[in-house]
Amino acid sequence: MNPSANVRAGLASAAVALILVALKSYASWQSGSAAMLGSLADTALDLVASLATLYGVHLAATPADRQHRFGHGKAEAIAAFFQIILITLSAFWIGIHALQRLVAGAGPVEARSGVAVSLFAAAITFALVRYQRRVIAQTGSLAIATDSFHYQSDLWLNLAVIAALLLDHRLGVRGADAVGGLGIAAWLLYGAWHASREALDQLMDKEWPEERRRAFVEVANRHPELRGIHDLRTRRSGNRDFAQFHIWVDPAMTIGAVHRVMDEIEDRLRAAFPGVEILIHPDPAGHMPPGEETQP
Repeated sequence: MNPSANVRAGLASAAVALILVALKSYASWQSGSAAMLGSLADTALDLVASLATLYGVHLAATPADRQHRFGHGKAEAIAAFFQIILITLSAFWIGIHALQRLVAGAGPVEARSGVAVSLFAAAITFALVRYQRRVIAQTGSLAIATDSFHYQSDLWLNLAVIAALLLDHRLGVRGADAVGGLGIAAWLLYGAWHASREALDQLMDKEWPEERRRAFVEVANRHPELRGIHDLRTRRSGNRDFAQFHIWVDPAMTIGAVHRVMDEIEDRLRAAFPGVEILIHPDPAGHMPPGEETQP
């Protein structure tokens, strides 16, 4: 994992948002389009969200300290959740504005500047999303993934703006611009709901998927001196994974021998699951505190 890649992706996101805010401000002023204004509002919030993402990934990359012994990884989930709130507010604002325009029966809009800016916005956003995907594949960053999901929705947003402007201006389909704004609002709300689940899972320390837990236990159980595993607990924080569990060993083993077994199990697990922070507690074989179950 490369935390600096997350920071570079955050800088790229903020730079793209800043450029698009300037261009869409001009296009919105020239066209008077509800869909264009909605796109501008969304991009303005993109800029705020990108700055929050940049701060979040920078903080998450900060090494653990005495007050944060598990590191600062949850800063990414907090940044992602902040983005979700902004996306939701943006969607409601765009929806209200589009409804007002639809009810008022606004006249035709000027399309040329809006279409030109939206085409450029789609191109630069596509390039940013491709770059973000490479970074996500490398680091698994939740904050960058949420930011990328938002920018993916922006691709559709820009296409919707272009379609709405052309329908309204070229074909005379009155209300297409306002309907396009409503569609954008609905898409943003869907994106916010979708993105919120993983952020909440990290903040609530949700367990790994069952398939990964089983694979983790299978690797550990291959050690010949291990008598079993129980009380496995897993979670993800930012781009770091944590796993802690108890192992059963022969009660007659010395402390030195038990320590050797734990080191060997950790080496095997780290080879199979790179980057996972592991904590093992040894128990004499057969010891089972009330309410615990043996891992499969």
